Order: sequence, then structure tokens, then C-alpha cells
Amino acid sequence: MNDITLPKAVDTFVTATNAHDANALAAVFGDGATVRDDGQTWAGEAEIREWIQGHLINPKVVLTPTSFADDRLVASGDGDFPGGPLSFALVFDIKDDQVTDLTIEPV
Repeated sequence: MNDITLPKAVDTFVTATNAHDANALAAVFGDGATVRDDGQTWAGEAEIREWIQGHLINPKVVLTPTSFADDRLVASGDGDFPGGPLSFALVFDIKDDQVTDLTIEPV
């Protein structure tokens, strides 16, 4: 991935997203995790699975990391959505190799 070293949880998130593997993506998130994306918040396993399906799997998102520093991944995202590819900042809070909080914003 462009010679960018990513923490295990972030690498797994990118790999599972690009493989369109909903179960592997859900497994990246710890108990009680939250996701903030598109002005909404998803909390807990059921809501995060809904977000994964609607925002990553159905539009077949593929992420190409461009930089990573201070828990912030900047990546180009492309898929079946208008205006792609788009640049996103994904800010991860990680504990014990699992994502506890993820905030996604356009760059």
C-alpha cells in the first residue's frame, strides 16, 4: 500500500474494505464502537454492520491510502457512488488491535 505502514486494525480495515468482506470489517470493531460518517453516528455492532453494508459493501468502495500519521489515515476512495474518487480522512481510535471509534470526513 504505497509503502505506508499502518497499525494492524487499520490495515485490516483497508484490506477488508477492498475485499468487500462485511464480516471481516465488522470484526475490526470492538464492543461499544462508534462510527461517525456523513453527519451521522452509528453505535454498537448492529448499527455498525448497517453502516458497513450501506457505505462500504454496497457501493463497492476501494480505499487507496495516501498517508498515515497520528491515527489519521488519508485515503482515496472510489466505488459505485457519484463524484469518485474522493479523498477522505479516517481518524481511528484503537484499543487492543480493535477500532473503538472511527470518524470519516472529506478532505
